[in-house]
Amino acid sequence: MTDPTSIGARVSTALAFAFVIAGAVPAPLAGQSQKAPASKPATASFKAPRTPWGDPDLQGIWNFGTITPLERPAQFKDRATLTPEEVARLNDEEARRGDRRLDDPSQDVEVAYNSFWWDRGQSVGRTSLIVDPPDGRLPPYTPEGQKRRQTLGQRGYDSWVDRALNERCLVYRPVPVRSSGYNNNNQIVQAPGYVAMLQEQIHEVRIIPLDGRPHVGQTIRPWLGDSRGRWEGNTLVVETTNFHPDTNFEGSGPNRTVVERFTLTAANTLSYEFTVDDPTIWTRAWTGQVPWQRDDGPIFEYACHEGNYGMVHLLKGARLLEAEEAAAKQGR
Repeated sequence: MTDPTSIGARVSTALAFAFVIAGAVPAPLAGQSQKAPASKPATASFKAPRTPWGDPDLQGIWNFGTITPLERPAQFKDRATLTPEEVARLNDEEARRGDRRLDDPSQDVEVAYNSFWWDRGQSVGRTSLIVDPPDGRLPPYTPEGQKRRQTLGQRGYDSWVDRALNERCLVYRPVPVRSSGYNNNNQIVQAPGYVAMLQEQIHEVRIIPLDGRPHVGQTIRPWLGDSRGRWEGNTLVVETTNFHPDTNFEGSGPNRTVVERFTLTAANTLSYEFTVDDPTIWTRAWTGQVPWQRDDGPIFEYACHEGNYGMVHLLKGARLLEAEEAAAKQGR
């Protein structure tokens, strides 16, 4: 299994490299409340700050947590947005979700922790993160896509290599970036010709060149793919290809192309839009959008391997079940 010390060293070195070539990085602005339901288009009066070398300045720590689901629940049918009352109710329910067992000990609720430890975020005011197709749902899967999803759902327990990458402390946040229960932070650092993004969980660093170089050859396939960026006005556009065959995003793998668009729409709000295209998995490309909110930080080290008894117990439990099944067959 990978040495956590070497992982931490590589992350620190990569981020330090970005800081060194960038020079002094401006301190983050005061954190804005993360209760803003959604990002808004930049107003005519808002002017994105610039780095000393003239690029739009997106630097800082950004929180992308949200309870808005990727796909629109069936109950909302053709509705793309929620009422303010519905948003308030959903946010209130989420705030108390982890404490339901404390309120009523008779409830058998799988909560893991109480609400203090969760950081799922709040509703963005829409019924789904997907904005295209208009129904807020993923496009239909191709026959190959359906087969791949089924295969991914049948991971074995013979070895740690059979388990998902996040269980193995290799990759948790795929590309595009998705929210979960906590650690929903991404630190952006810029330098002339580069943008670096540190994902809090599991502390991967994406170093994105902006100089127009082509993607690497098809035989080179990093966990998070190969990213190339460019500026379109005030928007950072990042295209990522060459994903590792073992990566997974909603069933897609090595053949997907992701185009991300980062736009500062207010001092403390970064619009994050992503388009995913994998013709081997879906019948068409699709697009999602979620606002990121500036956070004061700091980001602490995410030490995944240390004390990772979950993997050990998972495999021990599988061996125990196999032994019990073998004993039952022998009539013991």
